Amino acid sequence: MIYCVKCGTQLPDDARFCAKCGTPVPTVAGGGGGAPAAPASKPPLAAAGVQELKCPSCGAPIKPTFGDMVISCEYCGGSVTLGGDGWKQINKHTMLPIKVAGRDDALKVVHGFVDQGFLHRHAMEESKILDEKLSYVPFWVLPASASTTYQYQAVATSVGATVGTIAAASLLGNALGGRGGTTVIPIMGGPVVNPTRAETISGQYEYPVIAVKAMTEYQPKDYQFQLGARTLFDKKQIADGTPVLNGDVGEDVAQHSAQAYVQLLQSEQAHKKHGMISNLKTEVTVSEGELLHVPIWYFQLERKGQKSLVLVDAHAGRIIRTM
Repeated sequence: MIYCVKCGTQLPDDARFCAKCGTPVPTVAGGGGGAPAAPASKPPLAAAGVQELKCPSCGAPIKPTFGDMVISCEYCGGSVTLGGDGWKQINKHTMLPIKVAGRDDALKVVHGFVDQGFLHRHAMEESKILDEKLSYVPFWVLPASASTTYQYQAVATSVGATVGTIAAASLLGNALGGRGGTTVIPIMGGPVVNPTRAETISGQYEYPVIAVKAMTEYQPKDYQFQLGARTLFDKKQIADGTPVLNGDVGEDVAQHSAQAYVQLLQSEQAHKKHGMISNLKTEVTVSEGELLHVPIWYFQLERKGQKSLVLVDAHAGRIIRTM
């Protein structure tokens, strides 16, 4: 079955026009008839306001709820996303397999993180676990290239000024020590060199943006998932009972978020290299991304009245550093 690209009405496979609004149904070039050829990108599966649509992979019903923008089929795992033109199939949908499936193994990772440093020894033993869960969380992974230009002050001292500083320190030391006599050190005058210089920092990112608004605290800062291990999304590879979450953040919004996050990372890199920075400008280009479902262990801890959130990448067995 197909759907009208304008009103979302379900139509027979051989329909040339929508029976409700009269809009021509796109067909592939050379298919005969007077209908226009299909565009390069796939037409919408259904309009934005539909209450039920068919999975493009298996045909099972998908029923969007209010706010949903990224939905995975409960039967086969095929996914759709809501854009400005309506519901569309997500062609790039991948996943990371679970390697840390057991709770005890996940807690070992948390224990090592919480107890880091001498002052935090036994912190995990003093903590109470308020909540815990394992679920597949959707991220938009967006390729981004960035270029940051800025100016900085290169503080340096000439040889003469350095010698003069040494001489002054020696004279001051003699005076404070109460020693008599005269210290003769040749002092060569020299100005302090403080020119303004320019530098450019470039970066390439595969930036992950959380696709669930209520989970913004899950948002990684400079964490990179092991994308080389990802495979095509397959619902059969996920153990029964492990939740696979839908999303309410579309790709367009995720692209803007990725742009802002990458700008922040570029700025931090520049400030780490040089202290006095001015006229910092960053240009970020974000390309079309993919939907990646990541297995994540969530632990909410409480220690001495303070609550904290610890996330474990259940594929890599590492703590996810968040924003």
